[in-house]
Amino acid sequence: MATEKQARLDKIKAHIPSVPDFPKPGILFWDIMPIMQNPEVFSDTVTLLEEHLKETGTKVDVIVGLEARGFLFGPLLALRLNCGFVPVRKAGKLPGETVKCSYTLEYGKDTVEVQKNSLKPNQNVVIVDDLIATGGTMATACQLVESMQAKVVKCLAVVELDELKGREKIKYDIHSLIHL
Repeated sequence: MATEKQARLDKIKAHIPSVPDFPKPGILFWDIMPIMQNPEVFSDTVTLLEEHLKETGTKVDVIVGLEARGFLFGPLLALRLNCGFVPVRKAGKLPGETVKCSYTLEYGKDTVEVQKNSLKPNQNVVIVDDLIATGGTMATACQLVESMQAKVVKCLAVVELDELKGREKIKYDIHSLIHL
């Protein structure tokens, strides 16, 4: 079983090439798009996230996906878990009343938001993104969920860049499939 799981993880990792100097000089970008170009690898990725939640007994009412690549994994995971999906988007992208939270980037500030009535108090929320780098976006999404009185029960990522220590900014349990 562990060998089969490791084989799936190795296959996923093999579908995440690095792209130097993207989106700007000095940045090493990890491209998850090849995962989606291979149905078996894409399915394995979502399945491994799902299996982790089931194996750990995590009760999930809502999957929250972070813009933009969390939207690629989150809805599929929500369907498999028979729960709702809520997108967290950059400010100004959602209709109606929203709840906002801002965070500091190395070059300024950014704001994310969620529709006001999309999360209910005490709902168990799992936050999903493709990658945890510095942890700022995930930590801010956690604050956003907390501000709506819902409960963050887990943070999931396909890839985590361990060298950047992003998990240190996140006070909740984190599970990442691939560590680079």
